[in-house]
Amino acid sequence: MDQIIKCLLLKNGDLLISQIMEVDTELGGPDCKMTKPFKMVKTEKGYDLETWLDFTSQNEMMIHSDSILTIVTPTAAILSEYVDLIA
Repeated sequence: MDQIIKCLLLKNGDLLISQIMEVDTELGGPDCKMTKPFKMVKTEKGYDLETWLDFTSQNEMMIHSDSILTIVTPTAAILSEYVDLIA
């Protein structure tokens, strides 16, 4: 299965880049699995990728899809930086 890497704008304003997968769950449970998510921080030259949750070494996290405002495809430059970072 190919990796699906997307940028996610969360309702709280966080902008993430992550491998994502929709998962079946019971009603009300988290239904989106993020693998190796990084926070995108705007700089003068573009974006820096930072560890999203720096208090854990866990690299797979579940999130409710209703916490996500939108999901978009990253630019080639951001995608390349992310793939180099997780390799």
